[in-house]
Amino acid sequence: MALRGNIYYQHSLAKHTSWRVGGFAKCFYQPADRFDLIDFLQQLPKDEVIICLGLGSNLLIRDGGLDATVIASFSGLSALKPLAHHQLSVEAGVPCAKVAKQCARWGFGGMEFLAGIPGTIGGALAMNAGAFGSETWDWVIEVETINRHAQIQVKTPQDFRIAYRSVTGLKDEWFLSARLQLKPVDSDVSQQKIQTLLQQRSLSQPTQWPNGGSVFRNPKGDYAARLIETAGLKGKKIGGACVSEKHANFIINQDHANAWDIEQLILFVQQQVKQCHGVALIPEVHIIGEFAQS
Repeated sequence: MALRGNIYYQHSLAKHTSWRVGGFAKCFYQPADRFDLIDFLQQLPKDEVIICLGLGSNLLIRDGGLDATVIASFSGLSALKPLAHHQLSVEAGVPCAKVAKQCARWGFGGMEFLAGIPGTIGGALAMNAGAFGSETWDWVIEVETINRHAQIQVKTPQDFRIAYRSVTGLKDEWFLSARLQLKPVDSDVSQQKIQTLLQQRSLSQPTQWPNGGSVFRNPKGDYAARLIETAGLKGKKIGGACVSEKHANFIINQDHANAWDIEQLILFVQQQVKQCHGVALIPEVHIIGEFAQS
């Protein structure tokens, strides 16, 4: 069957990540919709490595790129619709910010925290993204997943192990959509809450620089940013990568950094915090791909 999406070979991934770094993908596909995705998956070799990509936040792709097929969910998996009883159906490629703003317009409360998360719903489901005391899976009734054989399954939260910034239980499959149970809210109140949260984010995070979001998980009972700052690491640079002066748990691409610079700075921060505080910081950012050949 003829594909309707866009396919590219040896495609640069730097423009598809929020750090603006990363090598090339062997194959990059933007499905037209879920049915086109099914057709594409059915045509792939059975041993093909598949990576699903949203908006490329919370992700560091190494400079050597990916010997894999990358499927971009943000282009075609974009359905978002209200259901009865303040439920919401949303596909994996819809940006979190769009979900927050549209829910506020509909008077669906609970999604305001997503306004400042620079990823897609698929990514938010995969890592249980959260902010301001709320987490994605607090609101999930069920999800659809799709595997490499293009088989779709409906699953519930009980099918996964869900924790702070962690979701396990996917078996060579990816999130396709979710159904959320939200709550009635005054639209103006919800939209004002979003504006307040975005203002707080702008004041506390280096949103003007390319970054990958929070680099490390917060240790239990503490904050990664506090540990990094008190280790004297604000402003520390390796190559073009820099620990943000505004928020120590952010590494920014300040001066044409590459993925190597960022990864080395991540490792350096871990080493220094361990030495200073005895705490092993766990990355929240996913690091994938091959190192560039020297």
